[in-house]
Amino acid sequence: MDHSSRRTTTPANATGMVDVLVPVALDQTYSYKVPRGMELKAGDLIGVPLGPREVLAVVWGENANPDPRLHNRLKEVSEKLDIPPLKPELRQVVDWVANYTLSPRGMVLRMCLRMGENLGPERLRPGVRLVGDPPKRLTPARQRVLEVLSDRLLHGKSEAAKEAGVSAGVIDGLVDEGTLTVEPMPPPAPPPVPDPEFGRPDFSPLQRAGVDAMRALAANGTFHVALLDGVTGSGKTEVYFEAVAETIRRGKQSLILMPEIALTGQFLDRFAQRFGVRPIEWHSELTPRTRARNWAAISSGTAPVVVGARSALFLPYANLGLIVVDEEHDQAYKQDEGVHYHARDMAVVRAHIAKIPVVLASATPSVESEVNARKNRYQRIALPSRFGGQHMPHIEAIDLRREPPARGRFISPRLAGEIRTAIEKREQALLFLNRRGYAPLTLCRACGHRFACTICDAWLVDHRFRQRLVCHHCGFSMPRPHLCPNCSAEESLVAVGPGVERLQEEAAALFPQARTMVLSSDLITSIETMRIELAEIAEGRVDIIIGTQLVAKGHNFPRLNLVGVVDADLGLSNGDPRAAERTWQLLNQVIGRAGREQGRGVGYLQTHQPDHPVMKALIACDREAFYDSEIELREKTLYPPFGRLASLIISAGDRPSAEGLGRKLVALAPRDERVVVLGPAEAPLAVIKGRYRFRILVKSARGFDLSDYLRNWLAVCPKPTGNQKLEVDVDPQSFL
Repeated sequence: MDHSSRRTTTPANATGMVDVLVPVALDQTYSYKVPRGMELKAGDLIGVPLGPREVLAVVWGENANPDPRLHNRLKEVSEKLDIPPLKPELRQVVDWVANYTLSPRGMVLRMCLRMGENLGPERLRPGVRLVGDPPKRLTPARQRVLEVLSDRLLHGKSEAAKEAGVSAGVIDGLVDEGTLTVEPMPPPAPPPVPDPEFGRPDFSPLQRAGVDAMRALAANGTFHVALLDGVTGSGKTEVYFEAVAETIRRGKQSLILMPEIALTGQFLDRFAQRFGVRPIEWHSELTPRTRARNWAAISSGTAPVVVGARSALFLPYANLGLIVVDEEHDQAYKQDEGVHYHARDMAVVRAHIAKIPVVLASATPSVESEVNARKNRYQRIALPSRFGGQHMPHIEAIDLRREPPARGRFISPRLAGEIRTAIEKREQALLFLNRRGYAPLTLCRACGHRFACTICDAWLVDHRFRQRLVCHHCGFSMPRPHLCPNCSAEESLVAVGPGVERLQEEAAALFPQARTMVLSSDLITSIETMRIELAEIAEGRVDIIIGTQLVAKGHNFPRLNLVGVVDADLGLSNGDPRAAERTWQLLNQVIGRAGREQGRGVGYLQTHQPDHPVMKALIACDREAFYDSEIELREKTLYPPFGRLASLIISAGDRPSAEGLGRKLVALAPRDERVVVLGPAEAPLAVIKGRYRFRILVKSARGFDLSDYLRNWLAVCPKPTGNQKLEVDVDPQSFL
């Protein structure tokens, strides 16, 4: 099949030919003939033949100058889908993101069309109703079905079978007997509309200015970026809800982006308390049917408010009027597979293209957002104190050089004493350690053998709950052996260092009467499971919470007044240019869980570096000192936001092949005094999934078009061959 490539956007098909973008890893559009009688315009969703299969595609424009030699060789558009077309604003976002990230446009479009074959009007589902007499042959299975349907109401066929614990064949048999009849299920009702007047809260005088600013922002309805900068517990959510309420009044849609794991029932309940109903959700845990239904509601405009993970940014909103990025500093907004994009930054881009306001909310803004606010590019809306007069937690350092834990323990005597006091007062304590599993390393006492992943440059993490040693980079796992595979010594394996599972074991030994719970992504099978566990904590059925960074994200634990950070230095030693910022944000967020409703919160930082600038700023509660020093360092080194970065990761099945391609790329890099090319150097994680990895880091001045530089560079470079692979990440967040 020979298709020509065009990039025009004329919204008609007078020539009988259109250019089509297909959601696959291709950058160009393809030309197709329009069948007689079919009217198409830019944005229409269509079905087209691509090779041997039929695929979903979008009309990107008319082919105004078709090559007459190709006319008889072009394939026809198969069908036009009865779905609202993609608006020019979203198509412009697709082009912009693809250009900026150096991703194929088809892959960006794919994020807009997540539903695939589920797009289009929802299929009628069969329902069954009890109408006749019981069958002559009444088996126990049939009896259970009749009991389920005894109300003679219409039930979904699959739901009825599931509730009765029978197969669909039992239902079909009763239909054949005339006992049941099959009728189509009515289409689901549209989602209820949130009521902006439903639960209007009483705001404190300090919150009032922020509320007024939010309402004015939404009412103005033009592009504007506001940084809602409020300490933990200041009521940021309730304040930006007022911008959402104003957007609903104006008949427009609102998108609230959240880090994936923060999408909890707690937030949805707060939304329902304010607006009377829950919002539409968008995240990876939705069933295919719910995703299709929600996609249709969003594209038709019947979903006034959407709360979702980063992928929700690319949905085809009918009338988007506001974007909110909650916890805007969170690393989870960076997509590191497929299209490498940062949802916070792309939210600002989409708002700019759509000419709508965007709110970035955080208690610990990213350095980029802080600098933009200081330079008045963003409007800062500050909430400097907690709602209800609650005090910010008091923070103390526990110098592990002077107050070390007992041998083989990780909780210092002073922290243990404070936890004991909290339990006696019927308060909750949180032990924070950002390390999953039982121990990060297992070795043999007899020969020193260390258990490493067979295909990654990483140690295997001991997971006692699962009785396995696991690689956190590729997922490889093996049972924890009783013999050393190197020297065959029996029972000689020892765990080195703590993970949250080991911390729970120590807490159980120190406080045998306390009820403990571990919150870690390894142990949570679904968002619903997480919601149940968070509800147990909120209801006071847990005394000691032991968690990873999962506990840092927006949760409200009413009885929690004590937070102990077991290893405050953990994030400072990985060579990441953002290490100080991330450590400061994470520890601030974790300690901010304490003292939000009753009593005075206290945070203890177990550290070997109490004089580190991050620790000093935390203990003094001096955020300005932290930002001042970090901004000064970034400016000196020309790291973002004062310079730009791109990372090129070259990987291959063998080391020479990866390194060789890296050296060829660097040799062909265009010379420009505004650009520094560093590498290739072995990546910190040199091997992942059996692939050897080298990294090239590209630095440029802030105003330099780095994407264009990379595009021109790679155009003259040799393409990866064999098992070589090249990944380009503009504005990288991870340096592993």
